[in-house]
Amino acid sequence: MIRSPLMTVMTDAVMKAARSLKRDFGEVENLQVSRKGPGNFVSAADHRAEEILRGALEKARPGYGLVLEETGVVEGTDATHRWHVDPLDGTTNFLHGIPHFCISVGLEREGQMVAGVIYDPIKDEMFVAERGKGAYLNNRRLRVAARRDMADSVVYCGLPHLGRPAHPRFLHEMAAVMAVSGGLRRMGSAALDMAYVAAGRADLYWERDLQTWDIAAGLVIVREAGGFVTDCEGGLNPMSTLSVCCGNEVLHRELLGLLKKPLAR
Repeated sequence: MIRSPLMTVMTDAVMKAARSLKRDFGEVENLQVSRKGPGNFVSAADHRAEEILRGALEKARPGYGLVLEETGVVEGTDATHRWHVDPLDGTTNFLHGIPHFCISVGLEREGQMVAGVIYDPIKDEMFVAERGKGAYLNNRRLRVAARRDMADSVVYCGLPHLGRPAHPRFLHEMAAVMAVSGGLRRMGSAALDMAYVAAGRADLYWERDLQTWDIAAGLVIVREAGGFVTDCEGGLNPMSTLSVCCGNEVLHRELLGLLKKPLAR
């Protein structure tokens, strides 16, 4: 595990918010049987976790700006630093009592992501990375998988939500990937998808129409685990284009080629 002051600030904030989420997750499982449903409760849980994170980060690093899923952009007096915060990534899983969700916090310095923490409170798995210091899961150093054959690979993806215009393109991409890969998975948390690539549990991951807080921490973690991260067109700044494609060097290049295949007309 990385023992820097910055990582201590980030992990302490995440652990405080995680205690709140774990209590709320226990309650939401009970709400599944109610007629009204747990939607309003989950929204409140999301906001509570965000308030805890914001309070802890602002106290530890006064002046840093924030990009928050629920609150939006909070300008800081320090224009060189911004936190990108997702208090509950995997909201639909949480809503349905599925124990696969996380808290994600990334730090941007002068336009570059330099540190990330992704914490799964149910499995007690803390994925962390700081630029130049490696990536870790709890106390274990992370490396992306070394597979080189797409036929042996497990590929994670995101599905376009209802009302988004990307369904035809995704179906085309999915068909291309399914035809050559060992298997396709939709897990429901972009941040954990990236963390799992860093840990070698998934070989590849791609998704479009994301937000900065979905991918900020994961960018650092995958890169520090030896992985390659671009947007879905091969561009080097996923934070601006809000799409992501990641894996090891060989498979990442092959997946980009599949995603770039022209759509049949």
